[in-house]
Amino acid sequence: MRGLYFDCFSGISGDMVLGALVDLGVEPAHLRSRLRKLRVGGYTLSASRVNRSGLAGTKVNVEILPARQEERRLKDIARIVERSGLSREVRRRSMDAFETLVEAEARVHRIQKDKVHLHEVGAVDAIVDVVGTMIGMETLGWPRVVCSPLHVGRGMVTMEHGTFPVPGPATAEILKGTPTYATEVEGELVTPTGAALATTLAAEFRPLPPMRVARIGYGAGTKQFDHHPNLLRAFLGDFLDEPVLRETVLVLETTIDDMNPQLYGHLMERLFAAGALEVFYTPIQMKKNRPGTMATVIVPERCLDIAAEVIFRETTTIGFRYLPMGRYEMARRFDTVSTPYGPVRMKVSVHNGVVMQATPEYEECRALALRHDVPLKEVQRAAVAAHHGQTGGRLRPARRAAARPGAATRRRARVPRRPRAAARRRR
Repeated sequence: MRGLYFDCFSGISGDMVLGALVDLGVEPAHLRSRLRKLRVGGYTLSASRVNRSGLAGTKVNVEILPARQEERRLKDIARIVERSGLSREVRRRSMDAFETLVEAEARVHRIQKDKVHLHEVGAVDAIVDVVGTMIGMETLGWPRVVCSPLHVGRGMVTMEHGTFPVPGPATAEILKGTPTYATEVEGELVTPTGAALATTLAAEFRPLPPMRVARIGYGAGTKQFDHHPNLLRAFLGDFLDEPVLRETVLVLETTIDDMNPQLYGHLMERLFAAGALEVFYTPIQMKKNRPGTMATVIVPERCLDIAAEVIFRETTTIGFRYLPMGRYEMARRFDTVSTPYGPVRMKVSVHNGVVMQATPEYEECRALALRHDVPLKEVQRAAVAAHHGQTGGRLRPARRAAARPGAATRRRARVPRRPRAAARRRR
């Protein structure tokens, strides 16, 4: 599985993550181009090579024009992100990170999360850090992220409301249940934004797993320390222990017989924006012999409340039922192939080290088909052929005896043919 390992020996922050991604090959021009879709101005984004205690890294700077930063609530940031035109996955994961930040602030101040003003976190630079990170992860093909235990630092840190112990209150809330440690290094090494990105992106926190490393990137922090480089190290490559995803999801169902059919498409879009994993509709016959629709929504457990809000706001139902259900999913990675029409990403599914499926990304194929005025199926066919060329013409390793139980036994029991001369004598 394509993997990304964050080695947080000097903590983690939003600008360090962005710097590491740029150092791994994400172009700053690409980040700037995609971030313009946010329709947030008043800043410039630049990247430069810097030195931290003898090691070179990339420092990403988000310079804010001299103006008062407005305080934003979660709904304000959601409005900016959801109206951006960025991909659904970038929007969803960005909002997951901001949800994490808001919930931590709400617990610290003992208030409802819709009352939280995000102050520093709601500033333009934090929005750029979070959304820019998700754009960078998308550019790398959404590798599976594993993170080291987090070095949080020690001492005191000054914030808008005063001076607090390290890690700061919001950071400490976010990192509950996450492996952390401190050494003699004084200062705040893990920021709230860095903590939110780490816990949102990382599938697990542990020492470096078995990995075939292809590239290494270093993202630089602003501070300089005397005895260690203030860098986030990122290993990009292939994890050699490809896990199967096992998780619990919630299956929501509601039956509707009095809603305008035009609303169902909009409902599906809003549910996906709220974090739904799947949405589908089934025609049914309801009481009083009325034709109706059963809407089924599959969501992660954490998204239940926001999905409920969308259902009640966008439909005519007065309630729904839900139940927990296990989910088993193959490991996935993205491979990029070259076709006569341009590069296409392939979604590759792996089980027990065997590539089971490789499917070209629909939207990328469609864009190339429109650009070159060729049939969509031709672009898809070219992408599949290019991937087969990289894998030697087959998806699965040749395991014929295992794939057909009893084949070896049948071969051993096969009766040998009679010599041709004997066959002629029988005639």
